[in-house]
Order: sequence, then C-alpha cells, then structure tokens
Amino acid sequence: MRPTAPSFHSRLRSAAVAARVGTWLGVCFSIAFATGLVSHYAQAGHQPIPFPTAPSWGYRVTQGLHVTSGTMAVPLLLVKLWAVYPRLFELRLPAGRSRAELAALGRHAVEKASIGILVAAAIFQLATGLANTAQWYPWPFSFRHVHYAVAWLAIGALVVHIGVKLPVISGVLARPVDDTLFDRPEATQPGALSRRALLRTTWLAAGAAALLTAGAAVPALRKVSLFAVRSGDGPQGIPVNRSARAAGVTADDVGPAYRLTVVHGDRTLTLTLADLQALRQRTRDLPIACVEGWSASGRWTGVPLRDLLDQVGAPQGADVRVMSLQRRGGWATSLLPANFATHPDTLLALGLDGDPLDLDHGYPARLIAPDRPGVLQTKWVTRIEVRA
Repeated sequence: MRPTAPSFHSRLRSAAVAARVGTWLGVCFSIAFATGLVSHYAQAGHQPIPFPTAPSWGYRVTQGLHVTSGTMAVPLLLVKLWAVYPRLFELRLPAGRSRAELAALGRHAVEKASIGILVAAAIFQLATGLANTAQWYPWPFSFRHVHYAVAWLAIGALVVHIGVKLPVISGVLARPVDDTLFDRPEATQPGALSRRALLRTTWLAAGAAALLTAGAAVPALRKVSLFAVRSGDGPQGIPVNRSARAAGVTADDVGPAYRLTVVHGDRTLTLTLADLQALRQRTRDLPIACVEGWSASGRWTGVPLRDLLDQVGAPQGADVRVMSLQRRGGWATSLLPANFATHPDTLLALGLDGDPLDLDHGYPARLIAPDRPGVLQTKWVTRIEVRA
C-alpha cells in the first residue's frame, strides 16, 4: 500500500524544520558547487583565463572546503528528506479548469520535478563524491566529467526549488520554529524531540561531520578527523595517491639510465640526474593538494623549471607539456600553462625536506608548482616539451 501524506502525524515533519535545515543545506551545496567549479577549471586543458599561481595554498583551501562542505551536507540532507517526506506523497489534481487552478497545478508540477531532480542529483553527488575521496570507482564513467555535469543539474534544480518555495520559506523563517501556521493539518503529534532539539542535534551532526573530515586539509585536526581519508602519514611525511608500483615505475626506470629530455622546436637538452643536481637549486615550501580534499606541506628542493626552459631558448609565454615514466593510471602527461612555467617557485623537484625524493614521491624528479592540483604535479618526470 502506497503511503499517503496523512499517514505522517509528527509535528517534527514540518516546513519550519525543513526550511531551516534546507537553508544550511543550500549553503553547503553552494560552497561545494563553487569550489567544485574551481577544481574542474584548474584541471581543464584549455583555460581562457589562466588559473592563478597565488596564493600557493589556494587550491588547498578550496578542495578542503569542497570535501568538508560535501560531508557536512550528508546529515543535513538526511534530516531535510525526513522532514519533507510526507510531501512526496501529495498528489494534486485540478478541481477545475480555470486559469488560476491550472497555474497552481503547473507550479505544483514544477515543484515536484525540481524536487525529484534535486534529490536524485544530491544523493548521486554525495555518494560518488565520498567514494572519490576514498579513491573507489565502482562505475564505468569518468568521475570528474559526470560529477561536474550533475553538479549543474543539482544547482539548477535547487534554484528552481527555492524560487517555487520562496513564499513558504520566507514565511516560515520569519516566524518562531514552533509556529504551526505552515504545518500540515494531520501533523498533530509532538514527536520524540522538540523542533529546537531536533535542529540542535542536526547542527551538532553537521559540525561533527566537518570536524571529523577537515583534518585531511587542516593538520591541527588530524588526530580527531576519523573520516579523513589521509592521515598525513606517508613517505617523507607526505601521503601518496599513486605509488611507483601502482604506476608501473621500476627501479630500472630511475637507475643510471635515467635521462630527462627538454625539447623546444629543434633544440633538445638531455640531462642525467647528476647533471640536474649540478644545476642551480632552489628550496620552496609548497603544499600538495589533491581533489580528494587532503593536503600536506613540504619543503621541496630542485631546479627552477624556468632555468631548464631557458637552456633550450623557450619564450616566456609558452605552455609546457610534462611527461612521466609511469605506465599505468591517468595523468601520465600534464599541461603546464605559461604562468606556471615561468613562476619562480615552479620546480623540477629532486628532494623533499632535505633528502632525495622517495620513489613513491616521484624520484628522481617531479614537478611541484604553487596553487596546482596534486594530480597535475607530475611525478617521475622524463620529458618536458615546450609548446609552440
């Protein structure tokens, strides 16, 4: 038997609760959407406006906010759906064919459609986003592209839903939480908690979700962030997403036969590791920040990339393609825009915190640049090509 709206009698399932929880859910969704756009653009191959190189920790902040706000949205979404659940079974049929009645029916249909799209998109985004933080991909499609597309569906449905429900939302928020003006007629039972207690519990759950997640990006919170997918542990104190073994990089690849090739037009420069170590070195404190929301800072030492480009006569405004020794996994090649290639803090790093790079961190040489997604900080660099 299909449930009907009169089947639900609790006063907690009310517009007063739904509007207040929905407001904060909308804030979390908006933050996740905006920071998601930043990440998607940072990884785009073509950028009409170059992604900024400063502040160097910018991407670290946006991705930390992205994952934290998305995780906070989980308890908010559950409470919101619980509060509005009876409304899902409302079915309005036109009592007549007047213009006003048909207009009301149209608004009801738009509301139902926006809710359906919003709920489906929200569940999909949160489920796949959380799976992404754990690097678990049990689906055949590209996470990045589909997540981006569905984000637009979610935010569009959210805007439509707010537009349709704005009179109710504004009316509810203008009144005390215990006011019954907008309650359903059948909502007569007080419930196990008061509305205020339910809201306080919801805020506590959302805050706990943030605290238990934010340590992936905030080192001071790592000891309490049980939901953080990276603890900060790893070779040389920095986590890794893809090890050398997972990438198919062997000791033979990085042994005495290793060579770095820098190419610009018909000019080619070939360097051994000893040649790289003999060049001018620079040390910079820069974070590694990944799309999964985790980040960590390190003190990197290596050759300024601009010095290598100057040796093959590369112009200042040229993009650079960086290629890896890796045989498996994505992002074996990355495009480095000109503003990154010329930045003095962009290094072909050979060392981390005073020691040679660990093999899992890209030994013998890796790219490190400010305010750049970790997936684009190419490891095991073997070739650098200057684009015409």
